[in-house]
Order: sequence, then C-alpha cells, then structure tokens
Amino acid sequence: MSAGAAIDGIVFDKDGTLFDFHTTWADWTNDLLMHLAGVYGGDAAVLARAIDFDLRACRFLPTSPMIGASNREGAKTLAAALPGASSDEIEDHMRRTSAAAPLQPATPLVPFLSGLAGRGLKIGLVTNDSDHGARAHLTSAGVLEHFDFVAGYDTGHGFKPTPGPLLAFARQHGLDPARCVMVGDSTHDLRAGRAAGMWTLGVLTGIADAAELSPLSDKVLPDIGHIPAWLDR
Repeated sequence: MSAGAAIDGIVFDKDGTLFDFHTTWADWTNDLLMHLAGVYGGDAAVLARAIDFDLRACRFLPTSPMIGASNREGAKTLAAALPGASSDEIEDHMRRTSAAAPLQPATPLVPFLSGLAGRGLKIGLVTNDSDHGARAHLTSAGVLEHFDFVAGYDTGHGFKPTPGPLLAFARQHGLDPARCVMVGDSTHDLRAGRAAGMWTLGVLTGIADAAELSPLSDKVLPDIGHIPAWLDR
C-alpha cells in the first residue's frame, strides 16, 4: 500500500513531536516545582520524586507520569504530594505559565508544514496541553495558521489516549480515519491513533525510545522532518 496515496490528513502531537520535549519543558517544570514548594510550604525534592523528575539534571525520567499527561492529570499528581494544595489552583497556574514555555522546534516548522499543505493534506494538532497553551505555542512559533484543526485536552473532545479528538479532526474535514496518520512521541499518542483507526508514526524527539514506540507504530522516525520521505515511498 502506498502511504503517499493513502494519506489525506495528518495529526501531530505538540510536545516532544513538533517541539523537542526536554528543551521545551525541563526548565519550566523546575520553576513550577520551586513555585509550588514556596506557595504551599512543600519540598521541591518530594514533588520531583512524585513526577519522576531529576532536579539535579533538570530532566524528566522516562517513567514520569507527566509525559503525555494533561494539565489536569499533572496537577492532581502534584497536589497529592502537597497536603492542603488545590489541584484546581495548580492546574490554573500550569495553564497560565505553560503558554510562555520556551520552544525548540524539532525541524523548521514553516517550510515543513507548508510542504505538507502543498501535498493537499489537512493538518491537525491534538495535545494533552490546554487549548490555550497549544494556540499560544503555535502562535509564538508563527505556525498557528498552518493548522486546520487544534484541540487541547479541554476542548470537549476528550484527550489521548482516547481517540475522540483525532476522530473530531477527521469528522470536521470529512476524512476517512484510515486515510489519516497520527504522529507522536509517546505511547499515549500512538494508542490514540490506533484506536481511531489511523496510521501511526513515532518520533524520537520526546522521551520514549524506538523499542517502546515500535509496537504501536507503522514506522518510527528520528523526527518529523523525515515524514515527507515516508510519504514519498
């Protein structure tokens, strides 16, 4: 089956896929833990252990429950390690501050996305970040207008690994999910793609390695910059 002939739409995860995960989120997470420890009188080291984050190296461990999680899920995990803390307050702080997190694109995004649109593909973004954060990041990167569909975890379509937001993308543009591909750096992304009946591509710009992604991927690529060559096969 020719991938180039079979694909009408492509859906991207955001963090670890469009943007390098560690470069974008490590410093922000370190600042978040220090802020929460100060506000609630907690211990940043305890919070770091709760989310499997190496404070000394300022880096996520592969086992971190924050990987692929929504802000709501992350806030609940952190609140559980902070007696008396409000997960709603933590989620709101995460939503507001994550919009200004630094961005490191995995590949130059404007020519990459323009090239996909030039093939006639509809382009979507489905993230477990908030819709506000997703749009802020795409705007900061200068690529929001390149997306035909954007959905955060709080847009009402559900969140990964459930297939709801991916199916909403296909439905909005009248596409057969079997002629769409989901691209992501985590098993959350790929499970959502499989559940939606889409092709799945794993990329290695997040935390998961090829061995973890391969069982759920039609192909594992070093980064999204290799997608055009995959489509051309």
